[in-house]
Amino acid sequence: MGGDGLRSARFDDLPLHLILEILTSGGGLGGVDLVCLELSNKLFGGKHGLVSQNSKSLAEFAAFQSCGSHPVYVSLSHRAQDELLGRCGGNWKRVLRFLQSVHQSSDVVQTSSGNMQIRSGRYHTLLVKDSTVYSCGSSLCGVLGHGPETTQCVSFTPIKFPYPAHVTHVSASHNHAAFVTQSGEVFTCGDNSSFCCGHSDTNRPIFKPRLVEALKEVTCKKVATGVSFTVFLTIEGQVYTCGTNTNGQLGHGDTLDRPTPKLVESLVNAGPVVHIAAGPSYALAVTSDGTVYSFGSGTNFCLGHGEQHSEPRPRPLLWFRRKGIHVVRVSAGDEHVVALDSNGYVYTWGKGYCGALGHGDEIDKTTPELLIGLKNHRAVQVCASKRKTFVLVDNGSMYGFGWMGFGSLGFPDKGVSDKVLKPTKLYTLKDHHISQVSTGLYHSVVVTNRGRIFGFGDNERAQLGHDKVRDCRTPTEILVEESSDDTM
Repeated sequence: MGGDGLRSARFDDLPLHLILEILTSGGGLGGVDLVCLELSNKLFGGKHGLVSQNSKSLAEFAAFQSCGSHPVYVSLSHRAQDELLGRCGGNWKRVLRFLQSVHQSSDVVQTSSGNMQIRSGRYHTLLVKDSTVYSCGSSLCGVLGHGPETTQCVSFTPIKFPYPAHVTHVSASHNHAAFVTQSGEVFTCGDNSSFCCGHSDTNRPIFKPRLVEALKEVTCKKVATGVSFTVFLTIEGQVYTCGTNTNGQLGHGDTLDRPTPKLVESLVNAGPVVHIAAGPSYALAVTSDGTVYSFGSGTNFCLGHGEQHSEPRPRPLLWFRRKGIHVVRVSAGDEHVVALDSNGYVYTWGKGYCGALGHGDEIDKTTPELLIGLKNHRAVQVCASKRKTFVLVDNGSMYGFGWMGFGSLGFPDKGVSDKVLKPTKLYTLKDHHISQVSTGLYHSVVVTNRGRIFGFGDNERAQLGHDKVRDCRTPTEILVEESSDDTM
């Protein structure tokens, strides 16, 4: 500054192009962040030279710029992009919040306490927190990954890998688990009697995470575990499967079991796959153009084609295609399926028992049907399990419907075996912004935007991460003692 002395610089003094670069780089700021900036600093609330005529403020323009590079948004057609903007009232900050919430809720969510992902298995739960994986509950067939001597963990316990591994995605099923690392490697553990863990040299339980050697030449980003089979998704959008194939759930056009992961060739020409889901004996894949493919057992109409025939190859759901609906996420339950489209609308199909489809009745739906009860909300995550469904909306509220099952829907005023036939808000969590939900057979777990974890439902096997109560009718906070061991 020379001899005139130092002058304290203000944020407003920074060049606008530099401020815009900060706001839009790295995807760190969301719609809510930009709203807060706009309300607290006049710099972000007014028009500037860099702001287009269609934007009301610098913050709004930053949101528009961020949406333009978001993977979900860029996959949409121009018509779908316009529909989404209209659904958000022409507000780009709302669009950005929606896009980021959809992307994170099926993967790792960014919270004020770190990056987290929660996944509920049948009688256990997996948690990723800042690349370290924790597990709790029943260790049937080694599914918790702590070795043969561990039969149960009453609190979240860090899993040790063969070498330092930064885990970015996990999947929990009945008897096996899978982990994807930042480098794209896949580890599995649990019951391998069906070779669903991808290791052909043994059909005995894998008690600690083991690298899937057959996938060393490909880089994975997601994994979905069904009952006795596994689906793998690569960064290029290709799908591999292994395990039991009795109903064609591996998608190879036959019913031959596969001891190691094999490429699903019929999906290669369908376009890059962006999302996968696995039910008990069927699987779903969503491609970048919003098409849903289903394969495997057609029982309970879960494949969505109007009949209960099994499909040994991925078959597109024409119902969505005919209506021009761009699906972004799906969740495969035991007997039903829930889908989310690019406008935040929710669709369900399959077995309607106990109100799991949310239409106010228990009637089966042979093809997808729009969930009218949530039409006025922008959903960002759908989660289906045994006769129950959860839906998160972009304001952080959560709705549940279906079978209470030991209190696993989270409504303390309902009986443990009651039915909730229509989407109902969980007011027990109204003071929290829910960022992710996962539900197992009889228990459910959520993560808030502050990184707090709440569980409810059956805790007989400590699947909720604490040993104080056996039946949690009201969402109860789960505390995690973080590991300081760098080898985890």
